[in-house]
Amino acid sequence: MLFPTLTFGLFFLLVYALAWGLKASNEWRKIALLLASWFFYAGWDPRFVALLIASGLLNWGAARLIAAEGRAKARKAWLAVGIAINLTILGFFKYYGFFMEQLEQALHALDWQRDLAIMQVILPVGISFFTFQGMSYVIDVYRRKAEPASLLDMTLLMSFFPHLVAGPIVRASHLIPQFQRVPELSRGMAATGLSLIVWGLFKKAVIASELATGLVDPVFADPSAFSGIDLAAAAYGYAVQIYCDFSAYSDMAIGLAALLGYRFPHNFNQPYRAASLQDFWRRWHISLSSWLRDYLYVSLGGSRHGLVRLCLALMATMLLGGLWHGASWNFVIWGALHGGVLAGERLWREFRPKPWLPLPHWVRVAATFHIVLLGWIFFRAESFADALAFLGGLGASGAPALLTPLLLALIVLGMSFHHFPPFTIQRVAIRVRAMPALPVGLAAGFLILIVDAMRPEGVAPFIYYQF
Repeated sequence: MLFPTLTFGLFFLLVYALAWGLKASNEWRKIALLLASWFFYAGWDPRFVALLIASGLLNWGAARLIAAEGRAKARKAWLAVGIAINLTILGFFKYYGFFMEQLEQALHALDWQRDLAIMQVILPVGISFFTFQGMSYVIDVYRRKAEPASLLDMTLLMSFFPHLVAGPIVRASHLIPQFQRVPELSRGMAATGLSLIVWGLFKKAVIASELATGLVDPVFADPSAFSGIDLAAAAYGYAVQIYCDFSAYSDMAIGLAALLGYRFPHNFNQPYRAASLQDFWRRWHISLSSWLRDYLYVSLGGSRHGLVRLCLALMATMLLGGLWHGASWNFVIWGALHGGVLAGERLWREFRPKPWLPLPHWVRVAATFHIVLLGWIFFRAESFADALAFLGGLGASGAPALLTPLLLALIVLGMSFHHFPPFTIQRVAIRVRAMPALPVGLAAGFLILIVDAMRPEGVAPFIYYQF
């Protein structure tokens, strides 16, 4: 089920009525939400519901064993088991095919002309998100930052449908305490939820979908067939598309959770106004960047062991962050670019000559954005060869074949979102909160119909469903 569809709208209305109808019994309410979440996930492939349940059970069991153990070595051993289980699940489904293809190519390079029997493994939707969710829970219990949860709370944490397939990655310490008390739906939460859902629908169904179908997808499918103007427009268009697409999912997830009485953390904060790549990662997919920082970068030494170790930790974190997105050399290059620039920024801050003044803020914002833009080309291209062909074609002459005034206006509009006053939608929600409930509901329904009328034919899956 996709959020911007009638099917999901009917599903959510039923879940909403059921959840608040069961408010008197929090346990039954959570059971109903858990069953609804499994039904939601079964919409893609019912077979993988068993994987989702098994992953929740294994993480719950590992955390229980860690919490019950008093010996430090035994606790660490159970932690290793818990992490190994999660990485094995993720590695098999996400990286098995890539590893076997690379092995086959290596054998051919050594003149061992043998084709390996490679299984076709289907990638479960959102496996990276719910695996990281479970892993962070086990690590937090080990670090004593979270208490071991009940089986119901743990499985609901990993399966809760608003954030199940594309985040945000909500920590156990943030969400499980909310599950343990009876939720309340305040006017503020309802206003915020509705505002974020309508805003997310507009970004996804109108801007991201129009840019994808009208410009980005056809240009990236065959870069050599288009002029440099179309290629440049597609690069900028993809930067806007991926932001509007992914932030739209996060906005709708946060809004849906709010209407059910739960608070999710903010996941995007105008990332293209960042003045450095470090600042960008404080603003882009905040739940993932903070996860990588707390569970990977810190574990690799972070800033505790000198500048060289810090730079190596940054590079390793971003390389693994690239691989988290997918089994492709393009993602490795994307991660290496970000890791290298992050390390370079840290070295520059350390060794910049004292008399040299910092560059103007607007120059740093423009430079940061174009570094990110270069990374997006590798991120979006189907292969390394396609990415090189795309970059090589940017200087090609010729009139634009696809760029229209409408698409250009959508690119400009999408970029302008990053220069609105911070938290504009939350400010709108404050005003909505003061309005009577009936006009708010009617206005939200009317705006959703307007968005539906504006969007192109069909609804493409969210970009991050593949991760």
